[in-house]
Amino acid sequence: MAALRARTALERVAGPRLTPYILHLRPMEWPIMTAHFLLGTFLATGFHSPWKPALLGWFVFVALLNGGTLAINSAFDQDEGDIGYLRQPPKPPRHLLHVSAAMLALSLGLGFLLPPVFAWSNAACVVMSVLYSVPPIRLKARAGWDALINCVGFGALTPLAGWGLTGLPVAPGMRSLAVGFGFLFAALYPPTQLYQIDEDRGRGDRTLAIVLGESASLGLASGAALVAHLWFAWGALQMGRGPLPLLVSLTAWLGVLLPWWARWRSWTPDQHQAGMYRCLAAWAITDVSVLILLWPR
Repeated sequence: MAALRARTALERVAGPRLTPYILHLRPMEWPIMTAHFLLGTFLATGFHSPWKPALLGWFVFVALLNGGTLAINSAFDQDEGDIGYLRQPPKPPRHLLHVSAAMLALSLGLGFLLPPVFAWSNAACVVMSVLYSVPPIRLKARAGWDALINCVGFGALTPLAGWGLTGLPVAPGMRSLAVGFGFLFAALYPPTQLYQIDEDRGRGDRTLAIVLGESASLGLASGAALVAHLWFAWGALQMGRGPLPLLVSLTAWLGVLLPWWARWRSWTPDQHQAGMYRCLAAWAITDVSVLILLWPR
């Protein structure tokens, strides 16, 4: 009901023609993307982050790149059922492809106004966004490649770009954290697909969850969460911190994934979707745990 009221309010402000464009940018994901992006910035400089580069970096990476990526995905998928961060999606509007392509191009150009680590991380994500969604390559329809693109882009390069906008050299501990977040997205990605298996199969896509099946997908997610936390622990040690506080984060992930793995046969698509959102909550716990543990001294 809250989502419906928010959509109604948006339509009153933006009008019925503009509202579908805004919805397919999926702004409900932006707080999650913002937190993961700024994690890298805060780990680099704490509260002393330069605010002007941070605002420009947020606009380039979150609003333009992430929004454009999700919109171009919608333009080609033409989903009718629920999709991530958007329930009951409106029909993709006529010019959504053109708008999303323009957003990605603008993100690419503006990214080079910021330091090199940010600029090249952003550029790599723009390229991967196109490879992920646009035929004939369309890596999201190729099992394994779909996960790899997201692990590298959302998982590893997002906090790396956040660090990079400060202009500081990337510390070895931060590199280990970025690898860890790449594996953590491998824990998140299969749950994002489980409730869409029927629709993806009907479209002819061979996603990772379809190829592996529900049980193996959840087993992969659980193993990836464990490996991710081993990388986080190594990064913490490289930064001279003890890794024990990371047990809170690992407990949150396994507390979601292991019961899901045990009961998946009896779960409906709605329950699988709810499980995905619980994984997002576990991701937030990880971001907070890492930030508290590794806050710059």
